[in-house]
Amino acid sequence: MDVKRKIDIVRVNPQDWPDGTPAWKEEDPDLGSAIIPAARYTSEAFMKLEWERMWTKAWLLGGRSDDMAEPGDYICTEIGKESVLIVRQGDGSVRAFPNVCLHRGNRLRPEGRGNAEQFQCMYHHWTYDLGGKICRIPDLGTFPQGAPPGAALPAYPAEEWGGFVWYSLNPDAGPLADYLEPMQRHLSPYHIERMAWVRDSTVEWNCNWKAAVDAFSEVYHVQGIHPQLQWYLDDTNCQIDLYGKHSRYLVPFATVSGRVALPSAIPPAIHDIMVKAGMDPADYEGRVSDIRLDVQKFKRKHGPDQGKDYSSLNDDQLTDDYHYSIFPNVSMNVHADDVMMFRMRPHATDPNKMLYDIWMFELIPEGEEWPVRPRHQRFAHGDRSIGQVLDQDAFNLPTVQKGMQSDAFPGLWIGDQELRIRGFHKALTDYIYPDGQGASDL
Repeated sequence: MDVKRKIDIVRVNPQDWPDGTPAWKEEDPDLGSAIIPAARYTSEAFMKLEWERMWTKAWLLGGRSDDMAEPGDYICTEIGKESVLIVRQGDGSVRAFPNVCLHRGNRLRPEGRGNAEQFQCMYHHWTYDLGGKICRIPDLGTFPQGAPPGAALPAYPAEEWGGFVWYSLNPDAGPLADYLEPMQRHLSPYHIERMAWVRDSTVEWNCNWKAAVDAFSEVYHVQGIHPQLQWYLDDTNCQIDLYGKHSRYLVPFATVSGRVALPSAIPPAIHDIMVKAGMDPADYEGRVSDIRLDVQKFKRKHGPDQGKDYSSLNDDQLTDDYHYSIFPNVSMNVHADDVMMFRMRPHATDPNKMLYDIWMFELIPEGEEWPVRPRHQRFAHGDRSIGQVLDQDAFNLPTVQKGMQSDAFPGLWIGDQELRIRGFHKALTDYIYPDGQGASDL
């Protein structure tokens, strides 16, 4: 690895936190070194296989549970060509249905969230109750065939976990808990349900959804696309762990990358980390290389006085980025005080386009009033800034997508620092080619 300095990062002893987020390093699986075909990102045929064999089979993130607090509250979300209504029932459970009237196919609700006592199609006023049952068909007697079979919308599996609601287009998806394993143990100590919405945006990107997944699955690109990040995180000491179809990396924050010289003064980004923790950088007498551990100690000591409960988190979690990927399309930068959650959704027909959802949450000190939930915004790439780091990714990914279409580019040449990408494609392959046949046909 090309470094100016070799850094020995001090990490917690996993045995000291037996009931918290597992911190130990998983053994790396042998996934080989074969090229990952570029056609996976550009081919309409592969896009169709993804839809038929993966998107319609896996569990998918639908939205935040606190957007559905009361009976009749609903979230209408889209995935590919499908639109799904997720509805809070009178008994507190959630149910999901296709967002389509069984009469002539009209959408019952636009994408977004709201509250309804029933869902009435604006076209001919066919009406459905919160459980998806048809409760009125005007002039039913003029339909010699009667109501559609079952007189109800077909139901999709829907469950809640971690403060979020999940759904599947697959009636035989199996329990959500089995699908998410072992993410529950990893993420539960953060108590994301205690964090408030601070941002909700959807950006239209001109790239395949997997190109965005890849961009958030490794820190190898920090030196190229995000050089400014090297002044507050160490991209040379990243721990990578694969958990079947899910994965994570652990990146030390409040420190300086080994790729750059150690500065004599506190870099501005680390200065901000200290201030947000409640420290006064002007009074700090330690070395820059000591700040990460000192921030951990300060937050451990002063968190309770600030109304912040860090008791379920280990010391590293008080500074570092525990970054998780939940297959197929959820990426999470998880921190003690905030979570940046990204959802990558495929375009309905074009493998060269996608929808990129940005959801951000912040821990609100106990006793403080939660901020008003932000209004959802949707816009195209380039219409407005989404923040320096994400702007850098957004600028780069369309050129990646164009390059993948070159006849001179057979596919991704993946190194050890990109192990999560290889693990992701292994999981995708298991869905697309469950019998192992055809995996190399592209």
